[in-house]
Amino acid sequence: MVSQKRWALEYNESVLTESSPREKSVETTFAAIFDMDGTLIDNTPFHFISWQALFRKYHKDELSRHTYYTEISGVPIMETLKRIFGADHDEAYLKELLREKEEFYRQEYAPHLVAIKGLENFLAELKTDGVKMAMATSATVEDIDFILNKVPIRDDFNEIVNSSMVIKPKPDPQIFLKAAELLNIPPGKCVVFEDSLAGIKAANAAGMKVVGITTGHPASDLYPVDLVIDDYTNLTPAVLAGLFNGEEKDERESA
Repeated sequence: MVSQKRWALEYNESVLTESSPREKSVETTFAAIFDMDGTLIDNTPFHFISWQALFRKYHKDELSRHTYYTEISGVPIMETLKRIFGADHDEAYLKELLREKEEFYRQEYAPHLVAIKGLENFLAELKTDGVKMAMATSATVEDIDFILNKVPIRDDFNEIVNSSMVIKPKPDPQIFLKAAELLNIPPGKCVVFEDSLAGIKAANAAGMKVVGITTGHPASDLYPVDLVIDDYTNLTPAVLAGLFNGEEKDERESA
């Protein structure tokens, strides 16, 4: 699926605007799967701050931005807690660390909680066009509710897959394959929206198209992807459909 990816980094805003008429797509045979943190809301810097606070409280080495974005972002929290604080601790201890980390995060982020620019209109257009949608996130149910209780997009999703519904975390593709299964759409007809490197690896491993969003990494670090965006302002269902058109044409020509 990586053959068409290099054009993504050159796909600029003028092309999105020019080639994407705001009208119902002719065919809606694909599904859209969205990560949550850093993809629906720009909360990743606040997660970073909360992890730093937890590291300081428990006298761990200072957490660098590079380490956070490459080793922690996009990975289930409990997996990270076990790795950093020791898997030999009992579950009650790790859950208390989780509670403290999430409390730090929610206190910092609550006053700033908004959807990424253009998201709500874009989801409404996808829904109008009959595109099936799922959220597939490593976040906990409590964290999902914290976001969706303030950003009114819950009803846009046909399915919501959380970390408790899979065994293997990103970069394993299991969470995205689970979303495709629930949507009843083949993985090859799904496009994933991701901001994290682990999530992009997972989406590629699932055999899905990938749209990278630059909330945590510059466009040059988001690869391999089919498209890079800064936000959803100029994105339309027609642009997503175009990611699949080349493959459909190739299939017809080779038949």
